[in-house]
Amino acid sequence: MTTTQRSLAPQPGSVEPSTGESPGLRGLLRAHPLISFFVLADALSWLAWLPYVLSQNGLGVWAFRFPEVLGSSQILGVLPGAYLGPIGAAFLVTALVGGRRGLRDWGARLWRWRVAPRWYAITLLGVPAAMLLTGLVFSGGRIEAPSVAALLAFVPVLLFQMITTGLAEEPGWRDFALPRLQGRFSPLRAAFVLGPLWALWHAPLFLTEWGGFPEASWMRPAAFFVFCVAFNIVMSWVFNRTGQSLPLSMLMHVGVNTFASVLWVEMFPSLDGDVALVAMAAGAVVAAAAIILVTKGRLGLRR
Repeated sequence: MTTTQRSLAPQPGSVEPSTGESPGLRGLLRAHPLISFFVLADALSWLAWLPYVLSQNGLGVWAFRFPEVLGSSQILGVLPGAYLGPIGAAFLVTALVGGRRGLRDWGARLWRWRVAPRWYAITLLGVPAAMLLTGLVFSGGRIEAPSVAALLAFVPVLLFQMITTGLAEEPGWRDFALPRLQGRFSPLRAAFVLGPLWALWHAPLFLTEWGGFPEASWMRPAAFFVFCVAFNIVMSWVFNRTGQSLPLSMLMHVGVNTFASVLWVEMFPSLDGDVALVAMAAGAVVAAAAIILVTKGRLGLRR
């Protein structure tokens, strides 16, 4: 039974029906909300990132270097485009397609903090544990104790990433796109659609300091692509099993970023650059394969 047969009004997590009455841009958005979201997310972010890519922090075409804030040029170079892309595109398409009701449904998932405590444990403890195990495997068991400064910085950096990376990306990828994809495809197929598109959104950043340019090899974007596809399966499972809680998705996303940038580099100094990303991709593949087997491809989505 199609969505239009179920109801004439768009339902949360479903594919909005096309009325065929609205010409122009609004009609296009209503007819193809998912495609519109992905195109807008890429276009808005990539245009905003163009100065960073062309600057001395990237290709070096523009004789300007972005100043560092909190020790990184990415705050001014990457974050504006990140905010414009996924969350901006999701807001625009939701407002035009679903109106106030759609915006309420979209924003409601952002406040779903009340989930079973075990999911906080899985998110906050399971991610570091899995990364530690992966690091031990790829480093041959060589591990060093992190500094006190790194341990003290972990929670503040995690919270900072929640309002930067987490807030910029997850309202788009998981809140807007994933429920609609799962309304159209099986959960596993939806994950395999979203994962590559999530990875593609990052593509221009591999021409900047963010992606290790120009020292990084082709292996880094390839490993990152595999990581996004596999880790998106893990995040889809958490999103579904927590009643579509966006805060838990944000915590899982930024938990990986924070552990990798704050603790991983000190605990596994031999795993730098391309090797570190290959290790993270391998760990994500193992976790994704286990979830697929245990859930029989349903990824926690109830029938």
